[in-house]
Amino acid sequence: MVADHRAQVEDLLADYRRSRDQLAEVHRALAAISESATSPCGLVTATVSAQGALTGLDLHEDAYRVHRPDELAAIIVRTTAAADALAARAAGHAVAPVLPTGTDPGALLRGTADLSPAELVPPRPAAEEESFENLTWLEPDSPRRP
Repeated sequence: MVADHRAQVEDLLADYRRSRDQLAEVHRALAAISESATSPCGLVTATVSAQGALTGLDLHEDAYRVHRPDELAAIIVRTTAAADALAARAAGHAVAPVLPTGTDPGALLRGTADLSPAELVPPRPAAEEESFENLTWLEPDSPRRP
């Protein structure tokens, strides 16, 4: 009977070690993800990690001459978003093998895997309370005093 328990414990430990090794491999795969996207104009390239962090931004020297600052900023934002989508897709592929069947890797990585559609709707901003602090009540046409 003691031998049976030892065998069970050894099996549990072996399963734990396999799971831990698999998790470490997924962690290494996620850490290695680096995806880049280049803008349609070819003047901006953004590189993003699996966590969505901008890790590189290359601007062609003509970018400042071709685009106004606000246009260039918008191009950078769009290009970074495109790189982020590629990195998110790669991260989903990296974690998929360790997830239970039917789990959406993208939803898990976004933190929405177990939320209902109603829970994903952003809450309405709280109505601001009306302040009467700077109003003068004695004379209707008098200026407000701070």
